[in-house]
Amino acid sequence: MTLSISGESPRVLAFGAYLKNRACLLEEGNIHWSCLHGDLQDPKACQALVESIRLMIHNAGGTIDLIAHDMHPDFFSTVLANQLSQSERLPRIAVQHHHAHIGAVASEYELIGPVLGIALDGSGWGGDHTIWGGELLLVDGSKAHRLGHLQQLALPGGDFASKQSWRMAASALHHLGMRHEITKRLGDRAGLKNAEMIKYMLDNKLNSPITSSAGRWFDAAASLLGLCDYQIFEAEAAQLLETSATRWLKSHPQSQGSGSARVTDELVLELGPVIKQLLDDYPSEIDRLAAQFHLDLIDGLTAWVMKAQSQYPNINKVCLSGGCFHNAILREGLKSALEAKNLQVYLPSGRQGDCGDSGLALGQAWVGVQYLKMGRTLV
Repeated sequence: MTLSISGESPRVLAFGAYLKNRACLLEEGNIHWSCLHGDLQDPKACQALVESIRLMIHNAGGTIDLIAHDMHPDFFSTVLANQLSQSERLPRIAVQHHHAHIGAVASEYELIGPVLGIALDGSGWGGDHTIWGGELLLVDGSKAHRLGHLQQLALPGGDFASKQSWRMAASALHHLGMRHEITKRLGDRAGLKNAEMIKYMLDNKLNSPITSSAGRWFDAAASLLGLCDYQIFEAEAAQLLETSATRWLKSHPQSQGSGSARVTDELVLELGPVIKQLLDDYPSEIDRLAAQFHLDLIDGLTAWVMKAQSQYPNINKVCLSGGCFHNAILREGLKSALEAKNLQVYLPSGRQGDCGDSGLALGQAWVGVQYLKMGRTLV
């Protein structure tokens, strides 16, 4: 793969994501990857990143032209990038997480001009200082415009909600105006006092930041269907939901969604009605309901893209990325649905990293290249 600027090849050093961190150096149009360091909450992973950055600078064939890093100000990678920028007087650029996801796909396929992008994952620091994770973007090189997002949910307890799926179930119930159902549906499984505490937090908006994360909607559905209340490993709830859905779809391949997802005029994809439909049908045929969640999500995402594309009729390229696209039902179903609408759909091939965060540094580097092409002044 070659990335060039008017015949010249910059050296861009990208520091990667917070989770599954991997750095890369773009040099002479080629990508040189570091090893996979792991999550930067681990001091050993942080030290490994430091050593990889030192090695990449040492091996570079000349001066680094640009440093690219995540937008979150408190990440170790951001702090490290700032320190290097100051000590070596190198320009740097902060790249929004989901912009980088779409940029990684655009760079891999050498896409020219604007594209629509759907980035679905667990979390990423947003431009409005909230937690993003279900984004519809218009990406044109160094510019990324957030056209729309998934309906937001509260995260009761912050990061704990990403590990305890029942908290997201409670958040979804509260969002639907069913706050009194929290203790009834979740008290036995999470503990009555715990359920009452979360209801109180949601009622009073205590330590409950909002998120547009697609991953948290998967968590809510998995818990409400009784599949997973506590996650031992990342995305366990989503994987159990997918496994359940797969069982149904294997024997019912012609299944259709209920059409319950709604797209607002502001391009907010409302998934509350999807959850309400599951609750109305529960506990009948859990596998069918898990499949219905997936099919309704695919239908909603398709309608979402088409409504945006109607505003930008000259854009027919759509890039899909983010960890949620590890889900084969979602990935293949949405790709087929969008291609049936005569759109060109692009997903990470796996050659330069998968749809998760391990390939994010490529997107950061690509955005950096686009800034340099525009002759931007960087800080």
